[in-house]
Amino acid sequence: MKQDRGSEFHAFVAARRGHLLHTARLLTAGDPHLAEDLVQTALTKLYVSWAAFLRADNPDGYLRRVLVNAFITERRRAWWRFERPAERLPERADSGSVTADTDPELARALGELPARMRAAVVFRYFHELSVAETAAALGCSTGTVKSQTARALDKLRAALERPAAPRSTPPQHTEELVR
Repeated sequence: MKQDRGSEFHAFVAARRGHLLHTARLLTAGDPHLAEDLVQTALTKLYVSWAAFLRADNPDGYLRRVLVNAFITERRRAWWRFERPAERLPERADSGSVTADTDPELARALGELPARMRAAVVFRYFHELSVAETAAALGCSTGTVKSQTARALDKLRAALERPAAPRSTPPQHTEELVR
């Protein structure tokens, strides 16, 4: 029985890890190290509650909720209050904090959004979830999702209009995102 759980979970992780990592990269504004930590935390929580996951009416929604809760919990940790982001850390192996599949300007702009706002934008516009599905993932009302995404789009527009570095041409979906 326990071995079945392990093999089921292993197959699940093999099939879904890439998708989870992509979502985590968007949630963490392109930080690959934090995204890996976030996925690891979410998978650990999912393994513990594997039976509940299997009984869930909407397993994808359940998974999104676990990931968002892990992200928000991570942002609330005490070290976030004292740690200040820096452009370059000398002890860090620098392969760039932005992944190849994330536009650097968009990642910077996403990084300026509060955690729940960023999660709303990621689910609504990158994963193209409905307002109701996003609300289920965030554990809030559909009205909150609408207001959070509207405010987030305003902040993204402002952040993208403010050049931080020489700008590259954003991907097509980014232009659609900020209209």
